[in-house]
Amino acid sequence: MNMCFEEIGLIGDVHAEADYLEIALHFFQMTQVEKILCVGDIVDGRGNVDRCCKLLEQAEVVTVRGNHDRWFAEGVMRDSSKATQWADISDTSHIFMRSLPNTKVIETITGRLLLCHGLGENDMQRLTPDDYGYALEVIGELHSLIANQEYKFVVNGHTHRRMVRRFENLTVINAGTLSANHEPCISIANFRTGFVQFYDFQEKNLVSSGNPVRMQ
Repeated sequence: MNMCFEEIGLIGDVHAEADYLEIALHFFQMTQVEKILCVGDIVDGRGNVDRCCKLLEQAEVVTVRGNHDRWFAEGVMRDSSKATQWADISDTSHIFMRSLPNTKVIETITGRLLLCHGLGENDMQRLTPDDYGYALEVIGELHSLIANQEYKFVVNGHTHRRMVRRFENLTVINAGTLSANHEPCISIANFRTGFVQFYDFQEKNLVSSGNPVRMQ
C-alpha cells in the first residue's frame, strides 16, 4: 500500500547548484518533511553535477527528468558555456541520470499528485503566472489534466517561476529553481493545512518568502 504524504518538500530546477541543493536538503531534514520531490534539470549550470546527483540519491529525493537532462542524454544543445558535457560527470552520475522517469505519481492525504517538469509528459510545456485567456486555451496538456480528473495536484518547474494556481479541480505548484540568477527558492507543501510556503535563499540561509499560499 502506497504511503499518503501530509507534508512534502519541493525543489525546482537544480541546474548544478550543488551548494544550494545541500542547504535545501539540510533544511528539509531539520523541518522533518515526509518526502522530498525535485522537478529535474539537474545538469547545465555553474556548479557540480556529480555532487548534485549524489546528494539527491543519498537523500532519496523523488526526481524526474527535465528537458536539459533529456538534451544531455541525447547529446544535443551542448554549445552553451554552461552545458554539461558527457565527459564532465562520473559513470555513477550517468547511471543516476538515466534512471530518471519523465513523471512520477505521489499520493497525498488529500489527493493524487503528478510530479513532472513541464506539464505531464511534455517537458517543454510552459505555464506561467502571467498566462491568461488565449495563452491558457492553447495549453492542451493543462486541459487534458483537468478533464481526466486523475490528479488533484501537479508539481512542475521549467519556467523558473514559483507559482501556485488553481484550475477547476487541479492545483499547479511550480517549485521555482535553485539557479542563482532566477530568485532561487524551495518550498514546503502541507496538504493538511492546504498551504505552500516558499523559502528564499539568502547566502547560506533560507528565509520564508512572505505568507503561505493557499493551494485549495
